[in-house]
Amino acid sequence: MGVNLRGRSFLKLLDFTSEEIRYLLDLSKDYKALKRAGIKHKNLEGKNIAILFEKDSTRTRCAFEVGAMDLGMGVTYLGPTGSQMGKKESIADTARVLGRMYDGIEYRGFSQSIVEELADYAGVPVWNGLTDEFHPTQILADLLTIEEKFGKLKGVNFVYMGDARNNMGNSLMVACAKMGLNFTSCAPKELFPSQELVSKCKEIADKNGCTITLTEDVMEGTKNADVIYTDVWVSMGEPDEVWEDRIKQLKPYQVNADIMKNANPQAIFMHCLPSFHDFETTVAKTKHDEGIDIREVEDEVFRSKNSVVFDEAENRMHTIKAVMVATLGKDA
Repeated sequence: MGVNLRGRSFLKLLDFTSEEIRYLLDLSKDYKALKRAGIKHKNLEGKNIAILFEKDSTRTRCAFEVGAMDLGMGVTYLGPTGSQMGKKESIADTARVLGRMYDGIEYRGFSQSIVEELADYAGVPVWNGLTDEFHPTQILADLLTIEEKFGKLKGVNFVYMGDARNNMGNSLMVACAKMGLNFTSCAPKELFPSQELVSKCKEIADKNGCTITLTEDVMEGTKNADVIYTDVWVSMGEPDEVWEDRIKQLKPYQVNADIMKNANPQAIFMHCLPSFHDFETTVAKTKHDEGIDIREVEDEVFRSKNSVVFDEAENRMHTIKAVMVATLGKDA
């Protein structure tokens, strides 16, 4: 029996089977090929989506907007000050209103409970563009990128370095368990993922013939790695006073040339972006002037031939397109 995701919301990868994730990845490849070949694919012409952003974004917004327009849909962007949700109107009421006007809704913001509530009341598919707990659309792009580079997912040794209890650390661990990659979380013990999620992922990994490992040892954790992945050390919305202590805590986990040499020769470097890899941004420069180096990866690694960060960024569009097509109900 074929996979049918029509009418489903895309809130976290834990909600999807390995077969369903595989279907979305294969669909992404199809749409990437169409885009590259310049073949029009307005499969969802006549439909409209709303994209709700409580947190600003470059890749997520552009991927949803360009993806929707390529598919023939209309798009309404509602930024941090663009709606009354949570201020003068409840989340449930906002969902009910938007669900009467739009065929699908994307949400990018803070609590996972908000996107879950939107999905409960909208009556149309809701897609998670990022919350504090999970970032499933990014992870699909990451899986597609890994498969493009290695020709497979199963058996790939994947290492996540940094704050492993954030949305990226959580989501990548789930994805690896679901798709058969060996996942290592390389971080200070205080920043390990929650034990509840780790236990759940280990159970899934056992069924898929892969492993989940947590370690504080950088050299041990990155040995034989095929993928080294990191993210910024302080997330959007965290207070300024977090910076200094977090940087001290995570400095040993900065991705540098020594770490890449410790990994497999063909190892790739991945990052969801934006990244602090130099001092060309206002935030990085300001912190550097204060004597704080906030770079989670050295520029040498970020710009190296092993870096696939811009392939990931492009793949956001192709994978998001696949999610919209699969859940809004038109054939590929």
